[in-house]
Amino acid sequence: MSEESPKTLVIVPAWNEAENVGNTVTEVLAASRDYHVLVVDDGSRDDTGTRARAAGATVLTLPFNMGVGGAMRAGFTYAQRHGFRRAIQVDADGQHNPRDIVAVLEGLDVADISIGARFADVGDYSAKGPRRWAMKLLAGVLSRVAKTPLTDVTSGFRAANEVAIDQYVRYYPAEYLGDTVDSLVNALHAGLTVTQVPVAMRPRAFGRPSQNPFGATVYLTRSVFALSLALMRGPAKPVEAES
Repeated sequence: MSEESPKTLVIVPAWNEAENVGNTVTEVLAASRDYHVLVVDDGSRDDTGTRARAAGATVLTLPFNMGVGGAMRAGFTYAQRHGFRRAIQVDADGQHNPRDIVAVLEGLDVADISIGARFADVGDYSAKGPRRWAMKLLAGVLSRVAKTPLTDVTSGFRAANEVAIDQYVRYYPAEYLGDTVDSLVNALHAGLTVTQVPVAMRPRAFGRPSQNPFGATVYLTRSVFALSLALMRGPAKPVEAES
């Protein structure tokens, strides 16, 4: 990658986000000339990829839906192979404000992973009931593992430096909460550092998030289970090079 090439890869995992992805790409590219946008079209059945490409993004199309974890691992592999020194996840639905990308990236000055935290005295994002309890439990446990205060470990608005990109290429699980909790736990076990910066979330532009009392209770149960597995699993073994 030449010196004139963008230094930061903005990875946008997208599944059936045709109504949102074009505007998200446009906003990110308008925020800075240093950003190269990669939309990972995660087996969409609509024209997500077409609209992302029309807006100026590079599009990586997966043959079937792999989930956020699978899409992000593909994105980090792209970042590694193309020599990007920093990569950041931005959701396709418009909830992550591209103006906050620079603040999240600045966290990489002091840590390998920087999380854009929704519960850090900025904005009015809120979660209630079991969902909120689960988020507080996850944050409390992972704050101890990371040895630094964390309030929002399930946020997908997070950045990685070269060390973290390499770590994520080796291990970035696709299962439930793997892209947030499990990947973070494993990175911490591998010796990486993490920090958080406050960000404000925006309402989803089109479509509705799936939140209801039953779903929140399921979220709590599955979160505790996912955290337990992540802590018991330990660090992933490095991949040995073939002779």
